[in-house]
Amino acid sequence: MAAFELIVCIIAAVVLSSFLSRFIPKVSTPLVQIALGALASQLPFFPNVTLDPELFMVLFIAPLLYLEAHEIDKSALLKTLDLSLSLAIGLAIVTMAAVGFTLHAVWPSITLASALALGAALGPTDAVAVSSLGKEASLTQRQRSVLKGESLFNDASGIVGFQFAIAAAVSGVFTVGDSAAQFVFSFFGGAIFGLAVGMVADLLFESLRSFGWETTTSRILMELFLPFILYLGAEAVHVSGILSVVTAGLIIRFDRTGIGPNVARTNIVSSSVWGVFSFTLNGTVFILLGMLLPNAMSASWDDPQVSNWLLLVAILTVSAVVIIMRFLWISLMLRLARDTVTGKRRKMTAQRWRSAAVMTFGGPKGTITLSLMFTIPYTITGGAWFPMRDELIFIAGGVIVVTLLLANFLLPLLAPNRNKDTSVEMTEITIEVLRRTVEELTGRVTPDNRRAVLMIIDSYTKRITRLKQRIGEIDPQGYMQLQIDALNWEKEYVKARLAKVKATTNDDKAAHDLEIEACERLLDQIMSSLRHIETEHNSGRTIWRVKGRFRALQRRLGTVVKRVNSRIRRTTPLFSDDELFAHTRAVQVDAIEHVIDRLYEEMGRDTYNTEHCSALLLDYRRGEATLRSRPNVGTSAEAQAQAEEVKRESYGIELGVIQDMYEAGDITRAQSKQLRRNVYVMSVDADAQI
Repeated sequence: MAAFELIVCIIAAVVLSSFLSRFIPKVSTPLVQIALGALASQLPFFPNVTLDPELFMVLFIAPLLYLEAHEIDKSALLKTLDLSLSLAIGLAIVTMAAVGFTLHAVWPSITLASALALGAALGPTDAVAVSSLGKEASLTQRQRSVLKGESLFNDASGIVGFQFAIAAAVSGVFTVGDSAAQFVFSFFGGAIFGLAVGMVADLLFESLRSFGWETTTSRILMELFLPFILYLGAEAVHVSGILSVVTAGLIIRFDRTGIGPNVARTNIVSSSVWGVFSFTLNGTVFILLGMLLPNAMSASWDDPQVSNWLLLVAILTVSAVVIIMRFLWISLMLRLARDTVTGKRRKMTAQRWRSAAVMTFGGPKGTITLSLMFTIPYTITGGAWFPMRDELIFIAGGVIVVTLLLANFLLPLLAPNRNKDTSVEMTEITIEVLRRTVEELTGRVTPDNRRAVLMIIDSYTKRITRLKQRIGEIDPQGYMQLQIDALNWEKEYVKARLAKVKATTNDDKAAHDLEIEACERLLDQIMSSLRHIETEHNSGRTIWRVKGRFRALQRRLGTVVKRVNSRIRRTTPLFSDDELFAHTRAVQVDAIEHVIDRLYEEMGRDTYNTEHCSALLLDYRRGEATLRSRPNVGTSAEAQAQAEEVKRESYGIELGVIQDMYEAGDITRAQSKQLRRNVYVMSVDADAQI
């Protein structure tokens, strides 16, 4: 029961961190999760947590590294493979030696072997943290590839080096030749094992698909099961489980092959499952890290025989050594790198020094470091206590926090995002979002909803076509502002028309009520879109949204009351939903004509860009033509309701795609905000296409 309570509490903390990150955008999600984990561990009702390092590696690190390797850009990785491997192996060894000798010199009570073990544990960078970086920083594709490549490969070197150092600390004996041979066997053996299993997995799944035996459930279950098989199998034959997982993730391609709706649907479901699974594991990793740090560090901090000042000095010294060695190594590699065209070594310009600094702070330490430190045995040969075990864990925890803080606050300064949102880039990102949305919708086609889904897909296709035609747009922000203003023009027209109808009397009570309800329905539709559009200077938008929704609810309740009263009294003939739908479209056509006239007027003024007015005018003309060409009779309320349901579903899919791209680091926070705004702005246009 205690284990179940712990799982529930951790999941709750992960969910809470996703909300908190939106309110504190300047603080990375891993730091928020670490803080939540630390706070949770101090609550009296929170279950105690103990970490089994081996279980931690299997349950969390293995699937996360597999997914990271599988999703990484293979071509970009190959271009930076030499630099990534130099960091993963060369820098790891150098960091191990530098930290070991420095810490032993600063604190002689810590043996050289123990200090070397700490240095080895600080070699690996955290793949999860690396993936979470860059939300506020503008990292280049090369920098991302180098950092991700390093995080994939340096775990094996760090783990092997740590194991050798601990063996020396426990036994007091260290043989260079045997250790080197074991390292080579573990490193390359893990790669060969992962390569073999990956090739077998590819052959198996492609054979099952060719025979028609593959199902969505079996594929996804086996795909989720694969990282655990890889890790445990590799460790059973005494090679690197981490490296086998990474290698297999890099070469497996069964989800990239095959055609047809079933394959596409399976891949879509698999992507969704992995998205939820990875987000949960990512959050859990840092929540656990936050839970473990207070207890791990308090043992040394509360020890009266250990100077707290010396602990702080050791943390700062080790952090400085790790950062300086990393900066020097990266700078050296950049200096030695040759130009691919001229073949000459490049000079270290200010931009290249900045790039070295970005990759230095973009490699924080994390969960693997702490999990390795918890594997330090309590005793050495002879039965004596392992010297300075708690202090070593304390120093490791301090360095983890320092590197995460530096990555969070220095990266945005070294690589800000302010110049990143160009028009072409945003247009291409928008097209990618729409393309992924169409792919998701395609996988949800059934015989019952086929017509409605195809209508929505057609509207998305038209949007993609128009965006491709506007690739060279100069000012996307200006165009979006014009779209928002056009929605407000529609709103004002419908409000004025509604007020005029209410102020006049009509002998035809049914026609009068039909006009009012059609205007109110269209007004609610426009207001709903406007309420979702976030504006930077509207501090009271939350109150405005609540008031707007309340007024919309009032109108709908009033309409229902009037129609019920009319039915009871039999004083007014009731109109059907088809009549209401047809009249609403007629009012919408009039509103569109009003906006078109206004756009023609604005083209002769300096308020808006003429090209923007022309482009939006074309969109409204298309919408008007679509509405006029479609007969109102024959479009049933049932068909319209189904189309509306699919349309709302497509909005949710589109927003989900934006969130996935943001969490994956493909877009920035500012870009995701703009894209979400665009979803709500374009909703009215999509309505016109149905």
